[in-house]
Amino acid sequence: MMGASTLLQTSLSDLKLERRGKVRDVYALDDVHLLIVATDRISAFDSVLPTPIRRKGEVLIALSQFWFKRLGHIVPHHMVTTDVQRMPDVVRRHFDELNGRSMLVKRAEVFPVECVVRGYLSGSGWKDYLRTGEVCGHKLPVDLQESAELPEPIFTPATKATEGHDENISEAQVCELLGEETTEFLRETSLSLYNEARHYARSRGIIIADTKFEFGRVKDGQITLIDEALTPDSSRFWPLDSYVPGKSQQSFDKQFVRDYLETVSWNKKPPAPPIPADIAEATTGRYLEAYKLITGRDL
Repeated sequence: MMGASTLLQTSLSDLKLERRGKVRDVYALDDVHLLIVATDRISAFDSVLPTPIRRKGEVLIALSQFWFKRLGHIVPHHMVTTDVQRMPDVVRRHFDELNGRSMLVKRAEVFPVECVVRGYLSGSGWKDYLRTGEVCGHKLPVDLQESAELPEPIFTPATKATEGHDENISEAQVCELLGEETTEFLRETSLSLYNEARHYARSRGIIIADTKFEFGRVKDGQITLIDEALTPDSSRFWPLDSYVPGKSQQSFDKQFVRDYLETVSWNKKPPAPPIPADIAEATTGRYLEAYKLITGRDL
């Protein structure tokens, strides 16, 4: 289903659709590989909007590729290639639809945990802090402001909800799910990834306030970084030059869409309302600007 240079959904009849997420369509290629297609769908408040965001899928794939390569010395990643010409024949047949928005990856058994790292106090973390003074079991200093930089980044895992909203959980709960050794590996790896990425991004004029990583075990048993990495969908990106704690921040991510939806009469349950063309196009601009700032080049 194509719009004017947008892709809301794929329907590749000669490939087996394994799952359709809020943004990605995932196809099974064989026992070892999957094809991930990043569409231009956007979700907010756990609902997929009917309005596509032009070029969004391209940004997600290109930024993930950038970070996978840059951070590959910390942990292996699942990306094989984003070059459709180097993919199997059955994929290359769909070159026009898939070029620039697809990734051939290693299949992995996914851990049922979102590995969230927070360097700043925002979103659900801010709400938890206001209520309890803690975020996911981390006792924080008193009198912190909204969007404040934390004394040090914290690992704040969440459940991976197949429907509805992910729920923040404690590290002890992750241990119950995955065991102590795997939990420690995920925590230390997530913090290492975030710390290296945030220092680099800050040098490029972007604050990565928080982000989420996903991990799984590939066929040889190795724990591997999967899904996407440090994109405007999985992270809060704030412009460094306008950062002022004590309020919500301008952002390069989909917070712009969330802010618009807060102004309309909607009960936050599906179906989500469409968003105006100017809001959609301004969101495209934010995604493209984030890509350019981080990578130093236009997409």
